Formats: sequence, structure tokens, C-alpha cells
Amino acid sequence: MKKFILSIILLLTTYTMFGQIEVKYFNAGWNGANDVSWIEKLSDCEIEKYDIGTSPADAGKYKVVVVPTILIFQDGEEVERYQADISFKMSTTREEVQDEIDELIMSAF
Repeated sequence: MKKFILSIILLLTTYTMFGQIEVKYFNAGWNGANDVSWIEKLSDCEIEKYDIGTSPADAGKYKVVVVPTILIFQDGEEVERYQADISFKMSTTREEVQDEIDELIMSAF
């Protein structure tokens, strides 16, 4: 039991010490046909979803010009941006986004 608790403390300390990864996902209700269904399946990050149709100020704050858009932040700084093409479809895959998150985590060590 002590090893388990120590492992949990170590994981939490490492996660906090090396920075937090946040994913901000932007889409709009009118673009539901192009929703990125796998966004919730990303791991080792916090995920925030924004609907620019109901909150257009969020799009301006993050300079989102097309939906869907996925932004990755580490320690509050944007480190990667994935945007849909001209037809509002996201060609980026879950694996590509997860690989970027994993690289950010590993680069902290």
C-alpha cells in the first residue's frame, strides 16, 4: 500500500512540476457535421471545449479563424495549432495530436 501511495504522489508531483498540458477545442453548433469526435479520448491533458457560435469572444481571444481548431498549450503558452481546411473538416488525426502531447510531456524530463 505504501508503494502505491508513493507512486501516486510521484505522478502528481511530476505532472505539476513539469507543466500542465491543455487542449482547447473550438467548433460551432452550425458545424456539427465536422465535429472532432475523438477529442475527449486524448489523454494526459485537460480538455476545454468552446462553441464560437455562442461565445464569439473566445474565438477572438485565441485568434481562431476556422472551425474546428485544436490548440495545445503547455504552462499557458500555445505550442501547437491544428486547423480545419477550407471545407471546415479537420484532417489532423487523434494520433498526431496525442503524439504532440506525449512529446511535450517527454521533453520535460
